[in-house]
Amino acid sequence: MKVLILMLAGFWFAGTASGQAAPAQTEPVEHSFVLHNFRTESGAVLPEAKIVYGTYGKLDAQKDNAVLLPSHYMADMHGYGWLIGPGKALDPTRQFLIATELFGNGRSSSPSNTPEPFHGPRFPVTTIRDNVEAVHQLLTSELGIPHLQAVIGFSMGAQQAFQWAVSYPDFMDRVVATSGTAKTYGHGIVRLESEIAALTTDEAFKGGDYTTEPVKGIQAFSIVWTAWLYSQEWWRQELWRTDAPAGTTFAQVVEQYRTSFIPGADANNLILQMRTWEHHDVGATSGFGGDEKKALGSIKAQVLYMPSETDLYFPVGDARYEAPFIPHCLLLPIPSLWGHPAGAGASPADEKFLNENIGSFLKGDLHP
Repeated sequence: MKVLILMLAGFWFAGTASGQAAPAQTEPVEHSFVLHNFRTESGAVLPEAKIVYGTYGKLDAQKDNAVLLPSHYMADMHGYGWLIGPGKALDPTRQFLIATELFGNGRSSSPSNTPEPFHGPRFPVTTIRDNVEAVHQLLTSELGIPHLQAVIGFSMGAQQAFQWAVSYPDFMDRVVATSGTAKTYGHGIVRLESEIAALTTDEAFKGGDYTTEPVKGIQAFSIVWTAWLYSQEWWRQELWRTDAPAGTTFAQVVEQYRTSFIPGADANNLILQMRTWEHHDVGATSGFGGDEKKALGSIKAQVLYMPSETDLYFPVGDARYEAPFIPHCLLLPIPSLWGHPAGAGASPADEKFLNENIGSFLKGDLHP
């Protein structure tokens, strides 16, 4: 059950479904950046807002070899191993890769690690734009980077990539978005609210002021989340058997997801990042009056838009709706049964498709 264990331990994508051990990857060097008196879009001011990030490779003297890799839901800096290394699209011997961690993952500033008056449920909702603004300060003031080769993001990382392209249209040459959209539409919000409801109905949650984690609520959240993770056909074909030990049963797989989906996760952190996800809308960026079409039309970077054909979180239809509004956009759906995780190389075929096309796009061989 290698796929399942990898997904649970690294929240989905620490490896592949190849049935073989993944090749050793260069470990990122961990750093942190603290912003003082950081004002969020909600108006709340965090006395100290910390961004944890990792770097691969070295920034060259011209500071023109940087690529930004913003994290996905509850992930850390290790979420892009499927794209980094020998024979893959990103090469730390040539590029300087910056993998940032979203507010709310338990390492960057989060409900669980921020003192009062912003501890736990009192931590302000941080938007995708809040995260982009914080990382922009990191790149420009801390690292002195004036321009990026690319912003590449999976899932909530794709949300950030689109927001970067709207908020700072001249800051990057290229954008790659896999399994993620520029706006969270109604169906996605309903899904997220159902998961929040599943978590918070546990009496132990106590409005977020729990003294021990609401285990039953987290398990309810986990199984609801799992229902949306893969495609229906993935389940029908029992592709969970890809790397499962002989004799593994469906009931064991479901129980593993229910009890160990995101080991050690804090309930308030889970909710915070779901709120971040559901509030995302590039049209809400200042100057666009809530019009996502106008915001998408302002993007100057070349965009490689790679939805999964079977994603239930970010349906391919939403990507097909958005892509025509982006001036320089190549829409290239991932042909996969692996649902949302296809956008992070969940199967060997997915990983190959992603690396070949992203690599060609970054080299300029694949054009919108």
